[in-house]
Amino acid sequence: MRLSSYFMPTLKETPAEAEIVSHRCMLRAGMVRQASSGIYSWLPLGLKVLRRIEQIVREEQNAMGGQELLMPTIQSAELWRESGRYDDYGKEMLRIKDRHDRDMLYGPTNEELITDIFRTSVRSYRQLPKQLYHIQWKFRDEIRPRFGVMRGREFLMKDAYSFDLDYESAVKSYNRQFVAYLRTFERMGLKAIPMAADTGPIGGDLSHEFIILAETGESEVFCHRDWLETSLKGVDVDYGGDLQPIVDKYTGLYAATDEIHDPGNCPVPEADLIKMRGIEVGHIFYFGTKYSAPLGAEVAAHDGSAGPVHMGSYGIGVSRLVGGIIEASHDDKGIVWPEEVTPFAVGLVNMRTGDAACDGACEDLYAKLNAAGVEALYDDRDERAGGKLADMDLIGLPWQVIVGPRGLKNGVVEVKNRKTGETEELSPEAVLNRFASR
Repeated sequence: MRLSSYFMPTLKETPAEAEIVSHRCMLRAGMVRQASSGIYSWLPLGLKVLRRIEQIVREEQNAMGGQELLMPTIQSAELWRESGRYDDYGKEMLRIKDRHDRDMLYGPTNEELITDIFRTSVRSYRQLPKQLYHIQWKFRDEIRPRFGVMRGREFLMKDAYSFDLDYESAVKSYNRQFVAYLRTFERMGLKAIPMAADTGPIGGDLSHEFIILAETGESEVFCHRDWLETSLKGVDVDYGGDLQPIVDKYTGLYAATDEIHDPGNCPVPEADLIKMRGIEVGHIFYFGTKYSAPLGAEVAAHDGSAGPVHMGSYGIGVSRLVGGIIEASHDDKGIVWPEEVTPFAVGLVNMRTGDAACDGACEDLYAKLNAAGVEALYDDRDERAGGKLADMDLIGLPWQVIVGPRGLKNGVVEVKNRKTGETEELSPEAVLNRFASR
C-alpha cells in the first residue's frame, strides 16, 4: 500500500481526552476516531490490526473444536425474562422497543440466545459435547466510558458456549478453552496469566480471567517469577486428550490481583514474587445449569432420563486486545507491534521522493515485496524525511526499510528493527530475501 493514497490521518498533537497510552497512540496513528462517547469508527490501519487479532482468535477456537456461528445483536427481552436476568442486569443493558411495542435489547452477551438455539435443536447426549462461538459487536452502556477501546460502550467480542451432559464432561470443555486461551494470547506475543475470578453477572462457580502484563495496566498483579518463563510453544496439545495436567501447571503457579493478594499470607517468597500491573483481556466461566434449567435446555441421558445440560461461557475482548497489546508493547515514540498482529510487515521509507535513484530503488523493492507476498506500507509521500521516520515509529511496524541517496551510492539500504532500534545495512536483494523467507 502506498502511503500517499492510504487513508491514515495521523495527528501530531495528542487529543486532550486521551488519558492512556493506547488511546493516545490509536488516535495519533489514525487507527480510530470517536463517533460518540465510548463508540469508535475503525479506520483502515486499526481495522487491519483488529482483523488480524480476530483471525488468531478464530483459528484457535476452531483448533480446539469450536464451531462458528453468528447471532444477532438485537435480542428479544422475553428470553432474558425466562432466565431472570432482564431486570437484574442493570442499566448497562440498552433496552429498546420495536415498532410493535415489543421489548427488545441490544445484546451485552448471548447466554440466553445460544441456549434457545440449543434447546430447539439438540435432544440427546449423543449430540454432545458442543462448543459454539461467534465474534460479534456488543453494547454495554458503561456509566463512564473511558480509555478509548479499553473501556468503550460498543466492542467486538468473541463469546463461546459449551454444552455438556454432566459436570465431569463440562470441566473437560472448560479445560479446552483454558488451553486455547493460553495459545491464543501467546500467538499475539502476550504473556496472559489466568487468575481465579468472580463470575459477576454471568453467574457460575468456576471462573478464570486472563490478564496480560503491562506497566500501564488497570490493576496490580502479583505472580511467581516462573510465570515469566512459561510457554506453550512447542508443546503438543491434544484437545482430544487429558488437558488437566496443563491446567494444573498453570493454575498451580501463584497469581493474584490486588483484591485477592494477601501480603501476610502469600505462599511465594519475596525474592520470587513479581509485582506488575495487568489488563483483563479474557474471561471464562462454568455455570452449570444456571441458564439451561430455567430455559428448558434438556437432553436425554444414557439411561433415558432427561436433565438440563451443563454450560460454560468464554469471552475474549477482541477490540479491547488492540488497546491491550499497545499498552503492553510501546515506547515513547509510539506503538511496537508484535509481528503476529502488525497491520503491515514492513514499512518502506523513501527518504528523498523525487530523487531518481531513490524512486527507482523503492519502486523496484516495493514491487518485489508485493510479488513475494510481503505486505509493505510504502511511504512515497513528498514530505520531510524526519516526519516520515516519526510516522513509521508512531504506527509501530516491526521492520523499517529506509532508502536514501547516501546508502544507494554504496549499494545498500538501512533495515531497522522497531522493537530494539538496531539497524543494519543490506543490499536490496538481501532485504528481499530476508522478508520473503519469513
